[in-house]
Formats: sequence, C-alpha cells, structure tokens
Amino acid sequence: MNMSDNNGLLIGLGQSRVCLNPRYANRHGLIAGATGTGKTITLQVLAEGFANLGVPVFLADVKGDLSGISQPGTPNPKLAERIERIGVDDFAFGGAPTVFWDVFGEQGHPVRTTISELGPLLIARLLELNDTQEGVLNVAFEFADEEGLLLLDLKDLRATLQYVAEHAKEFSMRYGNVSPASVGAILRRLLNIEREGGERFFGEPSLDIDDFLQVAPDGRGRVHVLAASRLMHNPNLYATFLLWLLSELFERLPEVGDLDKPRLVFFFDEAHLLFDDAPKVVRDKVEQVVRLIRSKGVGVYFITQSPLDIPEDVLGQLGNRVQHALRAFTPKDQKAVRAAADTFRANPALETARVITELGVGEALVSVLEEQGIPSIVQRTLIRPPASRIGPVNAAERAAILRASPFLGRYDQPLDRESAYELLSQRAAAEQAAAASSEPAVGRSSQVRSRRQSVGEAFVKSVTRTIGTQLGRQIVRGVLGSLLRRF
Repeated sequence: MNMSDNNGLLIGLGQSRVCLNPRYANRHGLIAGATGTGKTITLQVLAEGFANLGVPVFLADVKGDLSGISQPGTPNPKLAERIERIGVDDFAFGGAPTVFWDVFGEQGHPVRTTISELGPLLIARLLELNDTQEGVLNVAFEFADEEGLLLLDLKDLRATLQYVAEHAKEFSMRYGNVSPASVGAILRRLLNIEREGGERFFGEPSLDIDDFLQVAPDGRGRVHVLAASRLMHNPNLYATFLLWLLSELFERLPEVGDLDKPRLVFFFDEAHLLFDDAPKVVRDKVEQVVRLIRSKGVGVYFITQSPLDIPEDVLGQLGNRVQHALRAFTPKDQKAVRAAADTFRANPALETARVITELGVGEALVSVLEEQGIPSIVQRTLIRPPASRIGPVNAAERAAILRASPFLGRYDQPLDRESAYELLSQRAAAEQAAAASSEPAVGRSSQVRSRRQSVGEAFVKSVTRTIGTQLGRQIVRGVLGSLLRRF
C-alpha cells in the first residue's frame, strides 16, 4: 500500500483528505489523547507512512503491541468499512521492514552506550543525585579524563569512584571538597541500577547511530522498534536512554536544512517521563536540541496523554498535531482540554474544545504544516487503519525477524576491553606493593600515561565522526554533561 498521495502521507479523512507533507515532517509533532483513544494506532500509521516514503523510523514499544508493524494486517469488516469510507483505493495489507532492539537483549538486539558517552549530567539524573553528589561525580569524570581512563561500564565508574574516595584528601585539594559519604551514596545508587538490570545498557559494542539511518533493499525506511515494556519499570532509565539517543543523533548528523523528507523520524512515547522531575538544566537542553535538530533532518514526535505534559517552549515547536479525545471530569482535565484547543488554528465549522471531549476511538483533531510551514485549519479526522498488524508478534515471528536482521551478530556479544577498572586495579596493586616494601608509591604510571586517550575517545565514540557545527557540539555535550557546558 502506498499510504500517500500527491499531498503527502495520508493520515485520514476530515472535511477532506488529511495528509502530512514530508517536507515539513522535521518540524516535529505531537500525538496526544487519553488512554484507549487510539494514540498507538496513529503512531503506527505515521511510522508505516514514513517507512513507505523511504524514511527510517525509531519508536519505543511501551505497551508491547507495536511489534506487529512488522507483519501484514488481517482483513475484517470494520477495517474494510473504514478503508472504504476514507476512500483509500490502493490499500493492501503488508508489514514494514523492522529491526527489534532491547536494552536487556531479550526481545531484540542489545542497545548499549558507554558511561563516558552518557556523561555525568545524564548519569546524575538517572541516579537522582543531589547537587553535592553530582559534584563528586563530575570530579570522577574529570579525573578519568585527565588520566586517560576509559569509562565504559558500571564497574569502570565504580572503580573510579572508589579510587576517588580512597584518595579523598588529595582530590579535595585539587577539585574542592570530596566527601566519601557522597561517594558511598552514589555507589548505592549504582547498585540499585544493577539490581534492575540497567548494567546491561552500559558497555561495548555501543550503538552506531548510522545503523538507524539505513533503508531496506526495497527502498523503504527501516522501522527500529525498541522493546520498552520492561524498560518502563525504570522510567528514569527509559527517559535517560531516549534523551541520550536524541542527543547522539543531534551530534552525529550534519546540517542539511529542510529536505524533501526527513532523514529519520523519532517517536518518543510516554513523553512526560522526559520532563517529570527533570532538573531545569536538563529541560533547557532538551528544548535546545529539539529546536535545533530539525536542521539535521530529524523529526521528533512526542506521544503523551495531555499537551500539558510537554513544557511550553517544547510544545511551541511541534508543528504537526494529532489530538485524540480528552476527558473533562475535573478542573485539571478541563484545563488540559482548553490548552489542547488553543494550540490549533481555529476552524469556523468546529467548536474545538467541545469536539475534543466528543471524539470517538480512532478519531482525532488534526492540524499539519502546509506550504511555507503554515498550520492547516484543524479538522475532525477519521484516522485511516494501518496496513500492518494491530497487536504484537508471537515469539516465533520475533525470532525469525531477528535471524534475518542486517545487524545480526554485530551487537549480540558484549566486549570488555581494558579500561578504568583494569588500570585502577593495576595501580592499586602497585601502591600496595610499594607500601609493603616501604617504597614510594608510583603516581601516574608510565603505563597509564601511555594509554592516555583524547577527550574525543573518552567522551564520544570517535574523533573521526562528522559532528556538525561547533555550536552543535557544545549543545550536545552540555546535554550529556561532559566538559563543554557553555553556549
């Protein structure tokens, strides 16, 4: 099924056919609505449409039912009636070329990054550290950078923190007060992350973001589905991972301006988790990245229950809007309805605030960007059905897709090269031996010096990447909490 016409990606039928113009798809979007109103189907429809246009897609499968996008749908009378009503003449069931990913490596290829790549700011948020503890974490990163110690996994970070605690007096003289009690608190938080399985996220081989930009042999964009139902048990890890991924995209991709279609579309489900309890510095960086990443050809689509879940500065950048039904039982609900209605360009034929509360399942108020990036008049829209399966794949289907994956074997086995843990263990052994023989302990050994890495390797994957503008590098490193925090 083409799922598009001369006007772009077909979303559904309102007063006329409602289509998203791929040229403005990098101006971001919002899919909002109460639970059970059809947000997941709308996400699936958009993801399919982008894939058919040759645009790769990344999405998080929070409820476990988006994996069906890989399989053809099944005909039934309700779907047939809706297809006929919308007037889709070329409808044909079919699945999208799909790759499965999973932080825990259970339902897809493992997704990893290193401690250094994530950076102290996001790790501090992940661990919910206070300002004092975050300061100590920054000291550990600074020390690792000065010594050329690669922080790849949790044992590297733990070893570095323990070394800092054992030499707290020396570090306090160099960096300011370093409290062993703060180090202990951080180590306890790391233990909690390990108990929840989060240690599998840190290590190598780390994700190569270029793998998300490939198209399938038939020219369609691949749909990269992150199994997130288990990941949602740790909302901080979920939000931190997706923010890191968004930042990696921003850092890696060159400036391209407005293309005929995006290079990648990124769907962020349960978007409120990105902003709930986030420090202001993190919220500010998210706003900056969302504002600037469109110039890299990336569209970001937030999926959440209410527009009020999204900070106003971010919400104002979301040009393509799909609003499913909201309930108005409480004053807070009524405020959300008014806020949603106010984001649309008014339609004289609709009382927008009232219609939001009356929409049926599979209906939505839709406004998309038209020529010159002007929002269209909002339309009450019957969302078209997806061509792929509504519902999850079974275990055999998932296994077959994994066996046929173009990335089979690339990420499945972890690597553990020499890094901070090994080098600090060697240093501790040398210090103990020197103390036992009453000889002066070796400071910065020639071995460690010979292994000194550049800031580029310690804090990004490779100094040979195409990174974009200097401003872009500074903003992203600010997001990741590394050394460059100024603008």
